[in-house]
Amino acid sequence: MASSTLTSVTNVHAQAVPNPGENIPYLVTFGAKGDPAWGDDDHTSTQFFLIPKSTKGAVYVRVYDPGTGGALDEKKGAWDTSTQFSVYGGQGAHSSGDARATDPKGDFRAGNLLEQKVYKPVTGTDPLDKKWVTFGPFDPNQGEYVADFGGFVFKVIVEGKSGDDGNLYSFFLSSSPTDNIPVEGGNGFTYEYSFRLPSTPNAQIHLYPFIDKNVVSIKQSNFDGDADGRLRLYSIARNGQPAELSGDGKWASSQHVIDPREKGLSMDLTYIKKGAYPNDVVFYVTDQYDKALPFFAIPLGGKPKYRYTVDIRFK
Repeated sequence: MASSTLTSVTNVHAQAVPNPGENIPYLVTFGAKGDPAWGDDDHTSTQFFLIPKSTKGAVYVRVYDPGTGGALDEKKGAWDTSTQFSVYGGQGAHSSGDARATDPKGDFRAGNLLEQKVYKPVTGTDPLDKKWVTFGPFDPNQGEYVADFGGFVFKVIVEGKSGDDGNLYSFFLSSSPTDNIPVEGGNGFTYEYSFRLPSTPNAQIHLYPFIDKNVVSIKQSNFDGDADGRLRLYSIARNGQPAELSGDGKWASSQHVIDPREKGLSMDLTYIKKGAYPNDVVFYVTDQYDKALPFFAIPLGGKPKYRYTVDIRFK
């Protein structure tokens, strides 16, 4: 990943995950007994946070509404879901191939466990409903240094340990334990995105997979789209290329050849949702070697914009 690309992120002051520009209300993780057809294929979500190596002082990972049982969450019968949040740093936190895979098997928990909390279902009023909790402080050096990213990476694994309810939540990478104050130049990213869709009709959701210099082609895959709307790919070289959207409780995928101009930049995988009802979905993008590519909350290189060119030749 070129350092010039990362430089374009350093003046962006927003580390909410999901980011407002994505138009995603919340991330979602279901309990271990949750039916995958409800929109979570593996009951596990892995989020990474990038801290620039120039960062001074402690950083914090804040979670909004981490428990299950409040107004935001998806109830299936009685509230019975426990959710575990685990923060990892050190060697292997990001470099382990299992940690970046779309299927949580093998050594996906690689790295040093820095902090872990389990949020059990609450009977009655949930004291953390629509409230923030804080993990940290963490010294940036406790993360795993990733030279290609020019910074330190922390990993947060969210696991539905019991029950079958849907836990909706969000993150913020902060320099404060009590407020959402951005870490300058920070970013969040994931290799498999599990999230809640807006319930407003014709809403547009933007996902930003990063295309590095070695990518020749990509395969976008998505789960439980309910065939509700359409997918389009935007970039410097394409202006709304159609992509396949999944049906209810099903997977769908489509392959796309990468134009050389798209390398070193983020693409915009846009989901134009049709219906006025909520739904939970899963997305990931892989390259020609079936290697998952990262979705950055803040697109590297800026929001993709198609550049129309006209080839005029004179005889």
